[in-house]
Amino acid sequence: QHWEWTQGVGLYGLWKLFTKTGEKKYLDILTKFFDSQLEIGFPALNVNTMAPFLTMSYVGEYLREERYLTPCRDSAAWIMDHFPRTQEGGFQHMTSDTLNDQELWDDTLFMTVLFLANMGRIEGKQQYIDEAQYQFLLHAKYLADPKTGLWYHGWTFNGRHNFAGAFWGRGNCWITIAIPEFLQMVNCDATVRIELIRILLAQIRALCRYQDSSGMWHTLIDDPTSYVESSATCGFGYGILKAVHTGLVGPEYEQVALAALEPILGYINCDGVVSQVSYGTPMGRESKDFYKNIELKPMPYGQALAMLFLIECLQ
Repeated sequence: QHWEWTQGVGLYGLWKLFTKTGEKKYLDILTKFFDSQLEIGFPALNVNTMAPFLTMSYVGEYLREERYLTPCRDSAAWIMDHFPRTQEGGFQHMTSDTLNDQELWDDTLFMTVLFLANMGRIEGKQQYIDEAQYQFLLHAKYLADPKTGLWYHGWTFNGRHNFAGAFWGRGNCWITIAIPEFLQMVNCDATVRIELIRILLAQIRALCRYQDSSGMWHTLIDDPTSYVESSATCGFGYGILKAVHTGLVGPEYEQVALAALEPILGYINCDGVVSQVSYGTPMGRESKDFYKNIELKPMPYGQALAMLFLIECLQ
């Protein structure tokens, strides 16, 4: 009943499931959802309401359906012409309920930039791809920690700091997923590709160091007193496996990802519901404890990230 980032990630999991299995029932779920939204109309555009358009663009391309591609074209053009910008031209993490003035968040690359890049590929618009490359590099400049290789949740140009300085699990997993997806999606400039692989490898090496003995990762990656969390763990598992399978990193990292498989299966009940998933998480602006107190409950993105991880495990 909503067109937001949680549904956007869920749709993406279903799209990947369709492309891997070819089972029409998954495509039917997607087209039913999109047709319903076309009748209702789309909400105001922002970082999070862009997320469902990523899958819609793939479905429109696959079916050659203009009714799906036209809203995608309009939304991609809006990104280029009207999206609020931070200093240095970053996509300000504007959401449905707050402007987040002059803030960069790690979520933005998955929720908005992948869609823009995909429309650049579909429409043959190099300027979209160039913009996406720039956003990846700019976000990395302010969010990727050179000491650990992990990513901070956010950065503000108002005060020039990384808020609570948290290495939040699910926020980091968007990066582990987005970089391999992006590099497979479009032909990047050679120097950009090299830099993004370097950034991804630095993060994966850090994830190796901080992986819990259970095979999971904690919601604060470097804090073993925070709970282990399923959505981030599935995102890391998928991103690492995809990076291995596409040749971005060496095969020695495959076992790191596969170590998460057994504990994740343990968090999936007989109805397929994934538990141990942290609820939607805004910026922890003052304390890392904020992340440790986020409630756990099943969510569409938890389901989708588990789909991605399990599909890639079958490769």
